[in-house]
Amino acid sequence: MKKIFILLVLSILCSSALYAQKIGYTDMEFITSKMPEYQAAQVEMKKFTDKWSQEIKDKFSEIDRMQRAYMAEEILLTDELKRKRQGEIKEKELEAGEYNSKIFGVEGLMFQKKKELMKPVLEKVQRAVTKVCSQRRLDFMFDKSSDIGMLYTNPKHDYSDYVMEELGIDPKSNKAGNNDKTGSNDKAAKPEEPAQQQPAAPAKSSPKQKSTNSKLK
Repeated sequence: MKKIFILLVLSILCSSALYAQKIGYTDMEFITSKMPEYQAAQVEMKKFTDKWSQEIKDKFSEIDRMQRAYMAEEILLTDELKRKRQGEIKEKELEAGEYNSKIFGVEGLMFQKKKELMKPVLEKVQRAVTKVCSQRRLDFMFDKSSDIGMLYTNPKHDYSDYVMEELGIDPKSNKAGNNDKTGSNDKAAKPEEPAQQQPAAPAKSSPKQKSTNSKLK
């Protein structure tokens, strides 16, 4: 009973603290996709990906050619030549597999190159987010597109427009061409600045509110 009382007190204290904090969210995936720097990085990344993919394809094509040549000549080869040719094919297969892992494996060259090209973009967005949070006096800013599992997002707390303005992107022109985004796209103007963050109470929501919440997940 004593533990339940302590948990209840802590819950009340945490809820009270939330009322004094201002929270907002943004959609980093949507914002970065509209940045010229991000689009340029994607184009550059595709060049490297195509180049590496072709190199790997060429290696496996060479292995296939060697296998077909071996099968056509096998009957004419001595046992020693057979072992030699089989060893050469095996060596080429290992080489191609290692190169494929080096490029496309976990933290391979492709991963490293993507991180290198995206670093300036992410740093620029982070500076814009920090400035918006400072200007709007926000205590927290969540990324709607990440795996944080937000159960409810009220459109009035969406600060994507402010971040986009800070980056020099016109929010209205970009939203017009993004009909696939969730219900928050229906906003005609920039989000209101919240006075205070209040926790959502889904159990007491009206049917209309429940419908809105399901669209915003």
